[in-house]
Amino acid sequence: MNTPRGRLILYLTVFGIGFGYIEAAVVVYLRALYYPDGFALLILTPWPMEMVATEVVREAATLLVLLSVALLSVRNQLHRFAVYIYCFGVWDLIYYLVLKLRLGWPASLLEWDILFLIPLPWTAPVLAPIIVSLGLITAGIMLLYLPEDQPSPLTRTDWSIEIAAGALILATFFWALPDLAVEQEPHYPWWLFAIGYLGGLGWFKYRWTNIRYGR
Repeated sequence: MNTPRGRLILYLTVFGIGFGYIEAAVVVYLRALYYPDGFALLILTPWPMEMVATEVVREAATLLVLLSVALLSVRNQLHRFAVYIYCFGVWDLIYYLVLKLRLGWPASLLEWDILFLIPLPWTAPVLAPIIVSLGLITAGIMLLYLPEDQPSPLTRTDWSIEIAAGALILATFFWALPDLAVEQEPHYPWWLFAIGYLGGLGWFKYRWTNIRYGR
């Protein structure tokens, strides 16, 4: 951590921890207000529309905060992306850790959660976003250690494949919406998640090996 890059990662980690706690604290308050007997995806208390609108704007604001940190931390565009995904991953992991410590929730990593509300509710077992966050943290650190004064080694093909992999994962977060609309037990397509996650991870590893050896 005595190198400039190591110190940057340390500072970003501190930010992610603090921001994750703030996010979790908001949810602790909301659950005390709307779910005093415990949160369950199939037993949701209706929220007033003004509260829903406030929550949607708050979620958008969190993304802006993460973007601002990335823009202010480094000048290299690829490193800015790396800062963003690293902070996002730390933030998300701390969020679930604090909820576990404060509320004892989730009881299991397979318990369902509402992940996001923009543009529609994202839902999935807690394990899915945790796996994604671990991948984002790892990729962020690796990208941050690429030379800052050199052009990005990632090609349009690389970005296209990773975006496609991300789109498959994102599709899994909307998969259960039809079930939830009729209050049926949701099903999560782990097979589709695995295709997206392992496909993106495999391509990243392949390209990283080529980058290391100058290919």
